[in-house]
Amino acid sequence: MSELSVNHLLGIKYLKEKDIQLIFETADHFKEVINRSIKKVPSLRDITIANIFFENSTRTKLSFELAEKRLSADVINFSAGQSSVKKGETLIDTVNNILSMKVDMVVMRHPNPGAGIFLSKHVKAAIVNAGDGAHEHPTQALLDSFSIREKLGDVAGKNVVIVGDILHSRVALSNIFALKLQGANVKVCGPKTLIPKHIESLGVEVETNLKKALNWCDVANMLRIQNERLDISYFPTTREYTQQFGVNKTLLDNLDKEIVIMHPGPINRGVEITSDVADSKQSIILNQVENGVAIRMAVIYLLASKIK
Repeated sequence: MSELSVNHLLGIKYLKEKDIQLIFETADHFKEVINRSIKKVPSLRDITIANIFFENSTRTKLSFELAEKRLSADVINFSAGQSSVKKGETLIDTVNNILSMKVDMVVMRHPNPGAGIFLSKHVKAAIVNAGDGAHEHPTQALLDSFSIREKLGDVAGKNVVIVGDILHSRVALSNIFALKLQGANVKVCGPKTLIPKHIESLGVEVETNLKKALNWCDVANMLRIQNERLDISYFPTTREYTQQFGVNKTLLDNLDKEIVIMHPGPINRGVEITSDVADSKQSIILNQVENGVAIRMAVIYLLASKIK
C-alpha cells in the first residue's frame, strides 16, 4: 500500500498531487464505511488522539471527533478557551502536558499562523492542522476538492471561483493550493479590499465582477465574511456587499449554464448566499459536511499508519 510523503498534515503546500489522490482513494473507502449500518472500523484501536482547539469551531471539531471515533481511536478533547492557556500557559507547555499522557496524534486549531509547524518540530506526535490563523485549513480544502471530484468526476481542468473574503480566509489559501495542484483553473472574486495584493503570484486570476465570474466557472465556492477578523471596515455595508457579491436564485437562473455552489460554512444566509441557493439542487453544501468526516478519517488513518 502506498503511503503519504509527509508525517504531518500542516498545510496543502507541503503535499504532492499523489498524496491528495491517496487521501481521496482512502476517503472513498471510508465513505462507504460510514454509510453502512455499523459505521465503525477497528483500524486505530491502539491510537490516542488529542483535539486541541485554541479557537472556537463547533463544526470542524465535531467532524474530527466523529472521524476519530469511527476509526475506534481514543479521543481526548481539550478546549483552550476553558483551560490554563488563559492563565498564560504556553503552547509548548500545554502540548507537553498532553503528550505526557502518551498521545500519538494532535489535531490543533490555533489563531497564530504556523502554530502547527512550530509544534511538529517540538513534539513527538503526528500533527494535523485544523486551521491556523488566516494561513491554512488543509482538511477543508481536501474535502472541497473531494466534493468537486464526486460531483463532476474530476478536478483537473475545472473552472473554480472562490468568492468573498479572500484576505482573511485560510480556506481560500488551502483551496488555491489544492485546486492548482490538481490542475484546476482558479479565479478569486470579491471587493478589492478583501483580495490579497500578490494573489496572482499563486497562479490565480482576480475578477471583481461576480456575474462574469459565475458565467466563467463550473464551481463557485462562496466564503462568508469573517466579521470576527475584520478589524477595520473593508466595505461600506453588509447590504452593499450582498448586492455586489451575494448569490441569489435569480442570478443563478439567469446564467448561461448550471454551476455547482459550495460553502465551507457556517453560512450567513442572506449575505453571501440566499437560503433558496443554499438549499437548491445546485448546492453541494451538505455533501461537503458528509465528505468532511470521510476525508478526516482518511487523513488520520494514513498519518497513523506512519507512526512508528
